[in-house]
Amino acid sequence: MGVEIKVDGLTKSFGKQLIWGDVSLTIPAGEICVMLGPSGTGKSVFLKTLIGLLKPDRGSIVIEGLDIANCSEKELYEVRKLFGVLFQDGAMFGSMTLYDNVAFPLREHTKKSESEIRDIVMEKMELVGLIGAETKLPGEISGGMRKRAGLARALVLDPEIVLFDEPDSGLDPVRTAFLNQLIVDLNAQIDATFLIVTHDINTARTVPDNIGLLYHKHLAMFGPREMLLSSEEPVVRQFLNAQRVGPIGMSEEKDADELAAEQGQELPPLPPIPLQIEPSNGIARRSQRPPGDWCLEHGVVPPSGSFDQNMSMSTGV
Repeated sequence: MGVEIKVDGLTKSFGKQLIWGDVSLTIPAGEICVMLGPSGTGKSVFLKTLIGLLKPDRGSIVIEGLDIANCSEKELYEVRKLFGVLFQDGAMFGSMTLYDNVAFPLREHTKKSESEIRDIVMEKMELVGLIGAETKLPGEISGGMRKRAGLARALVLDPEIVLFDEPDSGLDPVRTAFLNQLIVDLNAQIDATFLIVTHDINTARTVPDNIGLLYHKHLAMFGPREMLLSSEEPVVRQFLNAQRVGPIGMSEEKDADELAAEQGQELPPLPPIPLQIEPSNGIARRSQRPPGDWCLEHGVVPPSGSFDQNMSMSTGV
């Protein structure tokens, strides 16, 4: 069972450069969340702050009653055992086999015997579809396989929170679709709390239960997937629907002249909200809500064609 992460008033700067300020949100236990934002908005910084690799200037991050932004090193060391992290490039040790890479956290942080370690490693490698590749080196496999090996290593200590730092970076659309399905299946199986940083709009539209958007040094919005995909808020609408018209420009914000030139332009209609990817076994995850449930509950009319089985952006793999 995953655990809740409650973030309140979080602010981070590097020198005089504010990265983001007063970020407040609650990541629900056991749910899949995605954090989006234009390049340079501090999404990876946010992940590193959540796990205590970076210390915020102000604010709190409360996990199981402990504020990890203001705790001792000993307390931080213990709470980090709740986390598993999939880094952008997999962060494999190049001289170790995949088996030894996955086994590394167990050898480093537990006193388990090698036979116990082998059982756990093979279980996690089977979970991510890597049985038969355990003797290979990271340089001998594809980028997609390295991501899966990194995921197996992130899962090997049975974390209650799993952080994904741009898991689709460098992957083609087909491999990204397979990885998205794997993430959904894993959440259904282990019921941990997942937070994914990504630029991939298809991933954001089809995988998570909740979406957040960092923009212009603040959290523009965070909430259920259907809330953001039906939102008329200009930044959210522009980013989630990959549109040119809106406040976001090539250098994050458009200047006054660009915005003035867009005045009066008719915005294209919001695209339909696709169905959320379901686990491969067809059994809904604990946190998964029926299609259109949030819209119905809040009296929001979803874009035309939403939740049509035939328009789902999922590949269903």
